[in-house]
Amino acid sequence: MPEKADRVQDQLVAFLPNLRRFAIALCRSRDMADDLVQRACERALANEQSFEPGTRFDAWMFKILRNLWIDDIRKRKVAGPQDDIDERHDIAGVSGEREMEARLALNSVAQAIGELAADQRDVLLLVCVEELSYRQAAEVLAVPIGTVMSRLARARKNLAEATGISSAPTRSPVTKGAAK
Repeated sequence: MPEKADRVQDQLVAFLPNLRRFAIALCRSRDMADDLVQRACERALANEQSFEPGTRFDAWMFKILRNLWIDDIRKRKVAGPQDDIDERHDIAGVSGEREMEARLALNSVAQAIGELAADQRDVLLLVCVEELSYRQAAEVLAVPIGTVMSRLARARKNLAEATGISSAPTRSPVTKGAAK
């Protein structure tokens, strides 16, 4: 059994940056995300016997983290609102016109992602940011693949509308022909 525990622990350490990134996207607060990641790690280590070797460790961890996040949301309905990362004024920014334009565009996209319905946001983050396959995202979210596909399509459409970015393919017909 120590072999299996070592493998879970090793995978967990290597996977921490991905887990933290997903947690920050869910929480929109670095402090809350760090707490969420810590609790997800504790839960994973306490339940490492339930991890099946040969299966996707990332999907297993994303599911643990997401379930904890859902529990937190339910608890916060009673506790009230929490601090938002956008309200942090002590975070230093980079100066310069290009950097400021990029930051404004990023904030616009982040705000638009934040305004998506939770089911659309979760699918968008898992598939587009964490690069899970549709099947893996479906497993994490416990929904059919078709539901993942339709939620992702709606999320992309709503995101494009909210940011003013076209959702049309970016490759031109000339590029397509040249690639053949």
